[in-house]
Amino acid sequence: MIAFVSGTVAALAPDAAVVEVGGVGMAVQCTPNTLSTLRVGQPAKLATSLVVREDSLTLYGFADDDERQVFELLQTASGVGPRLAQAMLAVHSPDALRRAVSTGDEKALTAVPGIGKKGAQKLLLELKDRLGGPIGAPSIGAPVTQGWRDQLHAALIGLGYATREADEAVSAVAPQAEAAGGTPQVGQLLKAALQTLNRAR
Repeated sequence: MIAFVSGTVAALAPDAAVVEVGGVGMAVQCTPNTLSTLRVGQPAKLATSLVVREDSLTLYGFADDDERQVFELLQTASGVGPRLAQAMLAVHSPDALRRAVSTGDEKALTAVPGIGKKGAQKLLLELKDRLGGPIGAPSIGAPVTQGWRDQLHAALIGLGYATREADEAVSAVAPQAEAAGGTPQVGQLLKAALQTLNRAR
């Protein structure tokens, strides 16, 4: 297994980074939060998880070992593949996910694109004894005071929406974010943005 990659960031995309390691460009799938910490031309070290399929080898990258461990534990639940596990980490921090599972918070899980009410109930049952309790202070969907627009925009692009659609969705939920008194929760805003996009289609 490739435990981590360390090198210069050669390129950034909405859902991936290319890190040059010993003259080889390693494409690494990352969440918007992880990508926001990387800069082209700057050194980076990412914890990684290699997902092997019959027709592909995909490397997923994380800000730290804790995030990678949660990513791998999430996939032990039936119906959760790497894409869905990554989407869960795009909306919630590892600690927020632990808190959601330990407190049986369905709402937190249904804020993730691709998880409905029944799926959330099933995940809560399956993951309860696997993830453990939260190890830090942040709560579910911890308020993000800086850059919620950038985070939300990057998350929508990562889910496959066009830049124009992402721009419109961010503008549509801006009043809701401002009503939160300057501490919008990105997970809730993502859910609201997806609803506006679904109505527009």
